[in-house]
Amino acid sequence: MIHEITPRDLAHQLANGSQIHLLDVRQPWENQIATLVGSKLIPMGELPYRTSELDGNAGWKLVVFCHHGIRSLSAAEYLERVGFQNVHSLAGGIDAWSCEIDPSIPRY
Repeated sequence: MIHEITPRDLAHQLANGSQIHLLDVRQPWENQIATLVGSKLIPMGELPYRTSELDGNAGWKLVVFCHHGIRSLSAAEYLERVGFQNVHSLAGGIDAWSCEIDPSIPRY
């Protein structure tokens, strides 16, 4: 079962200095409209070929996000299948982040 993290929980953990990697699985054009600072962009279709670019530190949480949280669930499931641990999907995606945490991030 894939774990989800709410925007509020993620914001709290980031503010407290938790060790978190952010992975954006949207398309480049979506990333150009809105992004989370410090995130790594690997579009979902490229993920099987680019997992070596991800840091698999066991102590770090990997939070995957997309627009509304659907693609990120699939991507998180894939990452767990190939051996990544402590993987979470951002519930509601960057759209929920914009609504609940940072309204300066454009909605689309």
